[in-house]
Amino acid sequence: MKLIRLRYKKWFNVLRDGFKSNNPVFVAVLGICSSLAITNTVANAIAMGLGVTFVVMLSSATVSLLRSFIPSKVRMVTYMVIISTYTIAVQMFLQAYFPDIYSALGAYVGLIITNCIVMGRAEAFAVKNPVRYTLIDGFASGMGYMFVLVLVSIIREPLAFGTLLGYQVMPEGFTPWVTMAIAPGGFFILGVFIWILRDWAKTYE
Repeated sequence: MKLIRLRYKKWFNVLRDGFKSNNPVFVAVLGICSSLAITNTVANAIAMGLGVTFVVMLSSATVSLLRSFIPSKVRMVTYMVIISTYTIAVQMFLQAYFPDIYSALGAYVGLIITNCIVMGRAEAFAVKNPVRYTLIDGFASGMGYMFVLVLVSIIREPLAFGTLLGYQVMPEGFTPWVTMAIAPGGFFILGVFIWILRDWAKTYE
């Protein structure tokens, strides 16, 4: 019984860290390029968040499974091969089933390969822990990333286009804020959210 409690406690701590104390965006400040580029609509933010979550979970699980067989001298190259395989799978899926979102995300889907969040979790966590924990860590990191992206896009999309998930939410005659449709607008909103969320995290530590 005590062993089960300890396992659940570790699972909970790993899950909490990904969302809060080790959140990849507002704590580690990783994945910023894609955060600025694709958060002008909520649909793009969700698609990128789910794609990164899928890649980080499966790549971390694969690294964890193979960690005893990966020579230390080539571990980074091995991680890149593993990550690129899953990233290509995400690209093909979006291109086949969601071509509009794939076109909107552009090169940023392929750049999941170089996303520091994915590589960071493989090197910092997956190579040292069993699969059951790496899956939770990957899920928490990916969802923590998507949480921030969606928060930013919920502000940017109505101000940039007057819509939310494609539905008109702003009144007629609303003048779109062009700045919110491009990276500087994302930089401003993301900066405000990082400040608020970091302050919140410190308050409830």
